[in-house]
Amino acid sequence: MAPSPSESSETVLALVNCISPLKYFSDFRPYFTIHDSEFKEYTTRTQAPPSVILGVTNPFFAKTLQHWPHIIRIGDLKPAGEIPKQVKVKKLKNLKTLDSKPGVYTSYKPYLNRDEEIIKQLQKGVQQKRPSEAQSVILRRYFLELTQSFIIPLERYVASLMPLQKSISPWKSPPQLRQFLPEEFMKTLEKTGPQLTSGIKGDWIGLYRHFLKSPNFDGWFKTRRKEMTQKLEALHLEALCEEDLLLWIQKHTEVETVDLVLKLKNKLLQADRENLPVKPDTVAKLRTHIDAIILALPEDLQGILLKTGMT
Repeated sequence: MAPSPSESSETVLALVNCISPLKYFSDFRPYFTIHDSEFKEYTTRTQAPPSVILGVTNPFFAKTLQHWPHIIRIGDLKPAGEIPKQVKVKKLKNLKTLDSKPGVYTSYKPYLNRDEEIIKQLQKGVQQKRPSEAQSVILRRYFLELTQSFIIPLERYVASLMPLQKSISPWKSPPQLRQFLPEEFMKTLEKTGPQLTSGIKGDWIGLYRHFLKSPNFDGWFKTRRKEMTQKLEALHLEALCEEDLLLWIQKHTEVETVDLVLKLKNKLLQADRENLPVKPDTVAKLRTHIDAIILALPEDLQGILLKTGMT
């Protein structure tokens, strides 16, 4: 809740961006009013609050959304040079309907301890009349480093789900990624957790467990899984390029050879359609292989295959 639409929008966008480089995958509305089409859906008490961040200014929402787990109340902006009071995290039950003071009201208990150093650094900046742009840079860098400390163990574990390159056979479908097992991941945190890059104490395990159930994890992991699957497809193409395909067709029937050509063409189409991370010389080499195989076939088959797909 903010005094104006501009402050509402800026606050919502700041919240969404504070987990960068993680992407926020849930819905968010920088400025939401009672006239929005989802008003009834978002304000109903018959179901759990939706996974969405709303920026509002209408005092009506103070009562209507009182059952939501998190409410941030933004006060009027302080004049330049005036030191703001330290905002405390308050229990949601203490939120008054219309005249609550600025602050963070939440029904959740924070997983990590508060970092007093960043608070002191920002307050010192206010005392020294540091430009707001500089304050913003400090805060953004702080959250960036904190998020990176959080995400590095996940990236490391997900990388371990990738099959070894030596397991990729040109004559078999690319191997599948191993399944993400939450408990297996949790066991890695003891030695390679965020404590290696962050000095903040707290219940990191609890935070990870909460994150793994969130839309943000689901969106992040789907993106990473897609990238890794595409990498496997690209490595499979490279493995095919390294094979002596002309020698292979000498040991196989015409039907099998035609089938190989069609599969190779489909591979090229897939690489182009899905923007696979394939090296240009790999694509060129595979095209050369296809042309050489076609020329080794009878003329009637050559004509058909040259007209089929790309070469």
